[in-house]
Amino acid sequence: MAEIGECSASNSSMENWAKLIPTDKMYADIEINSDETVIFSETKSTSVEKHEWCKITRNSDLNTATLQNRSSNAIIVDETLVQKDETTFIKCGSEIVSGPVRDGNLSFKFEMLSDSKLCKGLKISVDVEHAKCSICLNIWHDVVTAAPCFHNFCNGCFSEWLKRSQEKHTNVLCPQCRAVVQFVGRNHYLLNIAEVIGSVKKRNQKRPHFLLGLEESGGLELPCPQCGTEYAGFRCNPHMVHLQCHECGGMMPSRFDTGIPQHCLGCDRAFCGAYWEAQSLQRSDIYATCSPETFKPISRRTISRIPQLTHENNRHEQDITGRCISQMGKTLQDVISEWIVRFSNREIDRTRMPLNHAEMITAETPICHECYEKLVGFLLYWFRISTPKYLLPEDATERENCWYGYACRTQHHNEDHARKRNHVCRPTRSR
Repeated sequence: MAEIGECSASNSSMENWAKLIPTDKMYADIEINSDETVIFSETKSTSVEKHEWCKITRNSDLNTATLQNRSSNAIIVDETLVQKDETTFIKCGSEIVSGPVRDGNLSFKFEMLSDSKLCKGLKISVDVEHAKCSICLNIWHDVVTAAPCFHNFCNGCFSEWLKRSQEKHTNVLCPQCRAVVQFVGRNHYLLNIAEVIGSVKKRNQKRPHFLLGLEESGGLELPCPQCGTEYAGFRCNPHMVHLQCHECGGMMPSRFDTGIPQHCLGCDRAFCGAYWEAQSLQRSDIYATCSPETFKPISRRTISRIPQLTHENNRHEQDITGRCISQMGKTLQDVISEWIVRFSNREIDRTRMPLNHAEMITAETPICHECYEKLVGFLLYWFRISTPKYLLPEDATERENCWYGYACRTQHHNEDHARKRNHVCRPTRSR
């Protein structure tokens, strides 16, 4: 038995593939080298005793994992309570708190380790002209692949094509070759190639979840609960287009007849949580499906910490905002709830809102967790610039505004400048 984990399944490799990094540096990282590991470690900052409190299982896509709560109490995973024996998907960057509240319980960051050793020496030669979306004619952005013709497009471009096609036609045809599209999903292999040739920015996404069926069987395999059998009064027909969930990698039929959102309006990515909740599907080990918590309306979301991206990742400004909220006798959730009402009442200029379809989003719009954090950061900017100086901490009022305001690049690499100047303000000088 390892000190921090117990292997309860055969191990495909003894090399570490992930680790839990405690936010409290007094504790050591918990390294994970088994495909199924029970975590046995300290759970409270006030105790040195070790307890079995969760099990982490590596998923078949090799770049996500499933966490099962093995403790007697609830734990927090990415701001969501996970009760005893419940499971949830985790990915690189997921935050895990070893108890139902933050105070007193240790917090960990789940990190997937790079498999670059496996790819050492691999050379890929790609003509840039072959890495372009045939709809917008630009380099792929968040690549998706249509099956069975294997043509590739930007996620956003194909989503619009899909919507227009299903409004007018029975079958959806590939924009490039006009073959009937049976399903579509993300293609991270091609995304990685685009990154290698330096054409797009890095994105934190999962590895390829291959959508196409087993060639040996001569057919296509669609891992969707409504394929081959009727469920909740619906059964997929042979020409049904399927979407792959960005969160769990599972498949769902693309439907416009239900009124149930299947794409996050903030990023255009597909999420299955709301759809399967509406279908009353019980989660199982047979099909990959999301918890409803992964994709739900803004008004039903809660938050207890200021997102890292707030105020352009400037931790000094984040600290000031946090202290300002505390001095007012409020919680972060109180402030966000107030500003979501103002947002829905269109009292806020949405020009700089970092989400797609900004004008269409309301408090009842379902969005993913990542887009929700972007929205929170946007609302906290408005909270700060609308707060009178006398309500700010004293040390914050003594600072002069930076000429470049929120657009300042120096704040990202010069700690002294980031601390001494106010950057939660509009630019008064352009670069």
